Amino acid sequence: MNTIDIDVGGTFTDLVVNYNGKTLVKKVPTTPYDLSVCFSRVIEEGAHALDLKMEKLLPQTDIIRYSTTIAMNRLIERKGPRLGLITTEGHEDVILIGRGAQWIDGTRVAERRNLAVQKKPHPLVPREMIVGVKERIDSQGRIIRPLDENDVRQKVRYLTNKGARGFVVSLLWGFLNPLHEKRVKGIIRDEYKEFHIGYMPVVLAGEVVGKLGEYERTLAAILDAYLHRSMQIELSTMWDKLREKGYTKPLLMIQSSGGVAEVFRTTASRTYNSGPVSGLMGAYHVAKSLGFKNVVMTDMGGTSFDVGLVVEQSVRSYDFRPVIDRWMVGHTMIKTVSIGAGGGSIAWINKLLRNQVQVGPKSAGSLPGPACFNLGGTEPTVTDADVVLGYINPEFYFGGRLKLNKSRSLQIIRDKIAKPLGIEVEQAAEIIRRIVDGNMTSAIVKEVHLRGYSPEDFILFVAGGAGPTHVAGFKGDIKKAVLFPFSPVFCAYGSSTMDIMHVYERSKKITLSEPVTRQVLRDYVAFNGAVETLMEQAKGDLAGDGFRPEDAEFILELDMFYGGQFHVKRVLSPRLFIRSEEDVKAINDAFEKEFSEAFSPFVVNPEGGVFITSFILKAIVPGQKISLPTFALEGSDASAARKGERSVYWPEEKGFKTTPIYALEQLRPGNVVEGPAVAEAEYTTLVIPPPRRFFIDEHGLGILED
Repeated sequence: MNTIDIDVGGTFTDLVVNYNGKTLVKKVPTTPYDLSVCFSRVIEEGAHALDLKMEKLLPQTDIIRYSTTIAMNRLIERKGPRLGLITTEGHEDVILIGRGAQWIDGTRVAERRNLAVQKKPHPLVPREMIVGVKERIDSQGRIIRPLDENDVRQKVRYLTNKGARGFVVSLLWGFLNPLHEKRVKGIIRDEYKEFHIGYMPVVLAGEVVGKLGEYERTLAAILDAYLHRSMQIELSTMWDKLREKGYTKPLLMIQSSGGVAEVFRTTASRTYNSGPVSGLMGAYHVAKSLGFKNVVMTDMGGTSFDVGLVVEQSVRSYDFRPVIDRWMVGHTMIKTVSIGAGGGSIAWINKLLRNQVQVGPKSAGSLPGPACFNLGGTEPTVTDADVVLGYINPEFYFGGRLKLNKSRSLQIIRDKIAKPLGIEVEQAAEIIRRIVDGNMTSAIVKEVHLRGYSPEDFILFVAGGAGPTHVAGFKGDIKKAVLFPFSPVFCAYGSSTMDIMHVYERSKKITLSEPVTRQVLRDYVAFNGAVETLMEQAKGDLAGDGFRPEDAEFILELDMFYGGQFHVKRVLSPRLFIRSEEDVKAINDAFEKEFSEAFSPFVVNPEGGVFITSFILKAIVPGQKISLPTFALEGSDASAARKGERSVYWPEEKGFKTTPIYALEQLRPGNVVEGPAVAEAEYTTLVIPPPRRFFIDEHGLGILED
């Protein structure tokens, strides 16, 4: 199968092409003014490397998978349309009241500590654009107040006159009984038909998130409506260009749930954070093939540093309170952590903290980029520090296609950091590097410890163009770091390993085990009915995407809790349906095991009863997996890959030292390089400080050890 996988990052756009058994990778700078430009350019680069034109490559391509930062960028810029929110009368202020945590949702730790200046986020839908309509559905889905259609028409016209260019409909318990939400949409369609210039998009909250949580469900629907137009424009432009060049197969989007879905069946908010998630899924598949149980997946690009964990060969760790930007949503999102630490992260002096040097979270991005790019950057960045210290070769950056201006880096760091602190420029650069490495180490340690593990129990996977340059500084107590030939484009590689997957959720409370008596469930109709409903929806969507439902694998997860306790745990159900008391016991045992591992065996409370709150069904069509090759080990002598030497700064040596330079791609399986050394590749540079050791294993992977 011929596939193309593309990941658009804040600084670079990455490509992995699998064509007639050959795999190649490419990178181009991201074009934030129009992402379709870098999208087309990176495919052109891949086609050129295969001695083909796009018109020849694309018709022979079976699948294009795409992860993007469109949703994140547009939300940060707050460039969405003016929306109108229609809710149940009396509930107009839900998203404004929010929850107590709304003050700090999506903020950094440093911001949370200063509570005195905390403010709620500016609402995406202001109060004057929120109306309540006369209707009411109860918690059983029964209509207790019929929808007043005249009231709806009046409120819709009011919102239109106020400038609404899209509508969100979020009625109380609308996910249980969608009759009223659908009728409101029908009324809007009567008023503003598809062939009218004033056609209005309408998003129903019950279709976006089909489970409990009025606040989260409404916000998820608002985000979809807010991001819909900009994503539609970007993706339509990309799709048109693909069609012009002869591509006729599906364009698939990576989702934050860990799956892939056809672009026309993907909502905007579900693509949020799709790049880091695809990298984590790639780490999961590679770890499984290599037999690694616990892996810390890291990706240091130009803008951010992303961390995700594979624990016991599983990535089933979801955000307990998933937040997009400043907004809590009800989506299932695989947990990853991102901090502002990348090659383009800006170093600055915080005068409020006694002239303390800080790095990030602001980034120079791809335009203007670091000062050494010579594209107008006026702030010192991590990449500038790496150039000053000799780690990055200005003549070989990006394979030599982007020449760096070292004198510009020296000048910017001297003027902005060194002179104000009264230190030498090299010392300032070393401080920048040490701070950003420390920030990344802290992110890893915090994530591992919060999950109840120790860093020594993990292996580190290194990804991103800047990852190999800094891995020795951020791996901390983790003994082994693994580099891949495709490390600089690992997120794009990760998407190439992912399955087609749709996720369906539905809230339904079922008592699996009674409090006190511990009497187990005997009537299985409600449980099986909930699963069957989700399964029928999944089969219809898969058929609509062009897949055979009978080829799909269905996995059931359950949100469960003990009576009298706050914590809800998502559990992989060992049974898709309940047919007997043994099936109930199997589900109960699985919950007890996962709950005790996540929290503590001492808080297991079967006497309080066991309850199910939500059903989550995953419909998976397995994709094609890429297997890692195995090579015969050659000698340890790496001299054949040595390409020269240059002066490099080593804190361990307390200064600059003439250092051997190797061509990373020319190192052979079995070759060993002792630090201090630097190994250069087209899209990255590996820094090997003393006394660390680097070698190539039988799979062609690079291993950095203490």
